[in-house]
Amino acid sequence: MKLHGHWRPVRAELDGQAAPDLALERMEFHLTSEGYAVHFSGEIYDRGTFTHTETTILLTANHGTNAGRVITAIYQLAGDRLRICYGLDGSAPTEFKTAPGSARYLVTYRRHTG
Repeated sequence: MKLHGHWRPVRAELDGQAAPDLALERMEFHLTSEGYAVHFSGEIYDRGTFTHTETTILLTANHGTNAGRVITAIYQLAGDRLRICYGLDGSAPTEFKTAPGSARYLVTYRRHTG
């Protein structure tokens, strides 16, 4: 599957605020046939299962800070780049942008092959 792999963020913003470079350097997002996992400094921060269509991804967390939550997101995959906009309030985003108070987390990842 094209989404499967290890992804590292190259830029991210939450509610209109850019994520610190240090946070981006320490984070990885893994998508496999078993599910997804977010690693921070080598430790699993969040883990669960996911389903997707051609434009949306549904993450169901069963471990970590989001355990018990379902997060709907939209995504675009182009080559080794994956852009995801997460709806942290439970609603599905309709566009790839954030704003203060929007409960949106927008991340651009690059596939990690090393």
